[in-house]
Order: sequence, then structure tokens, then C-alpha cells
Amino acid sequence: MRPVSSTAPSIALRHPSLACALLSVTLLLAGCGYHQAGSATHIPANVRTLAVPIFDTHAQAFHTEMAFTQATIRELNTRTRYQILNSNSPDADATLHGTILTQTIAPLTYDASTGQSSSYLVSITAKVLLTAHDGHILYRNDSILYREQFQSTQDLNGFIQEDGYAVRRVAREFAHAIVSDMLESF
Repeated sequence: MRPVSSTAPSIALRHPSLACALLSVTLLLAGCGYHQAGSATHIPANVRTLAVPIFDTHAQAFHTEMAFTQATIRELNTRTRYQILNSNSPDADATLHGTILTQTIAPLTYDASTGQSSSYLVSITAKVLLTAHDGHILYRNDSILYREQFQSTQDLNGFIQEDGYAVRRVAREFAHAIVSDMLESF
């Protein structure tokens, strides 16, 4: 008969399948991509000022580039500590260039009684490029697509043009997504 030790055998020796399961869970959680917010940023620590000039546009739409530029500046001011310059400044540590590539408005639903469109879908495609002062690319996304539905009215006395509001809603979503991706992408 073996002498009894004063220390109990470890759980791993008594239940090898439990030990394997615990090891698997530990490895799974370690590889999930959890990180401190901002630790995976595309923006180097030495960047203090960001220039955000008015976005370019290839779309035949009224002021979409202004809505996207303003929403992006607002989002950067709200969520970061960078000094934001709303022009293309040679003094900025980095510059965020945006381009509206396309903007389409397509009928989505029709009124059965009149046969006219009752709602539309606004689709906007854009791209952004964040470059350091030395020209090094810090962040790039060449194809960002956002859509928003808006209603139409047949009552001309109470007519309110809704597509501008839809574009501003798309711009807010775009700005939130881009800033999140630049700051906390995996």
C-alpha cells in the first residue's frame, strides 16, 4: 500500500478530460481579439492634429460631400482628443481625405391607388484615406456602402423633401463606422 500524501492530487490528474476542456476554453478566450479600446488604432501615438478637408465628390447630388465631412468632423471631435482642422493644412500630423463615389435614389415602394412611388432608397458609396504628414498611408477603405430609406408624399401642400434628411442620417452612420474602424479595428 502507498503512503497517503498530505497534498491532494491535482484536478488535472484526477480528471484529464476536464483539464483539456479548461485548457481549450482558456485558449479560445485568449484568441478572441479582446483588447483595450484604442490599442489597435491605425493612428500612431505621435499624431495630435488631423486635417479633414471637404470630401470630394463624383456624384451629381447637392451637398452630400458637406454632410459627410461635417458628420466625420463631429464624430472625431466627440470621440477623440485630436485637434481637428477642417481644411487641408500642411501643419496637420495626418489628413483624412474622403470621396463620395456614387449616390443613387431608387424607388422602393409604390402607392397601389396612384401607381406613384411612396418611398425611395438612397445609396451612397464612398472611400476614405488617412495619410500621415510624410505621406505614409495610415488607414484606407476604398468601398463603403450605406443605404437609407425615405418616404415621399403626394400632398404638395404639406410636401417636405425627405432625401436631405436621409443623406444626413447616412452621413452620421458613415462617420461613426469610419471613426470606429480607424480607432478600434481588429
